[in-house]
Amino acid sequence: MTTFEISGADPQLRAQLARQLAAIIPGATLREQVLPQCGDLRLLLLEDYPRDVLDAEASQRVMDNPLYWVLCWASGQVLAEYLLDNPDTVRGRRVLDFGCGSGVVAIAAALVGAREVIACDIDPLALQATAYNAALNAVDLTLAADFEAVDGDLDLILVADVLYDRENLPWLERFTARAGQVLVADSRIRNFDRPPYRRIEQRESCTLPDLDESAEFRFVTLYRAGG
Repeated sequence: MTTFEISGADPQLRAQLARQLAAIIPGATLREQVLPQCGDLRLLLLEDYPRDVLDAEASQRVMDNPLYWVLCWASGQVLAEYLLDNPDTVRGRRVLDFGCGSGVVAIAAALVGAREVIACDIDPLALQATAYNAALNAVDLTLAADFEAVDGDLDLILVADVLYDRENLPWLERFTARAGQVLVADSRIRNFDRPPYRRIEQRESCTLPDLDESAEFRFVTLYRAGG
């Protein structure tokens, strides 16, 4: 694992991320954006890309490099908002954000006083983006590329927008085996019935930038196991 030390948002890292994005989607750009549901929390996100000129080769590059880190998904924004509204959920605890993407949930947890926040993602670009966004919001995070390599006890695992792929459902049991409490935010699965997870509330949101997704995906449900 790598602990990210705060030294201000690094313009060289931002430029590197912009180059990596442009190599996958020519003409795409990044911009720091304030999230409408999360106070002053800011992220470096996709600003624009030429949707009408993506050829087959560029489309395949996007498929091969999903670029989850350039978007703040609705479930991530809702889970971050929930933590900001309920700081006792994480305050003083050792927390892991699984599939951190842009780092929005991990950053929210750090902002409200988690003892340690581990941002975990298998995508190295997501970890770089999370490092940049952590510095942008002046919080310290620990970065991890491998969930299994994280040592020590975890008090809480946070999971946002991971269940879009039903092949990820077995992870739910792995989470409860690893931590005393798990919080999941999801907008994709209907009739969710996976004990010991229980529904706690639902909130409305959208992905940023807005992908004009189906209205049903704007309703994000939060589930808790343990605690």
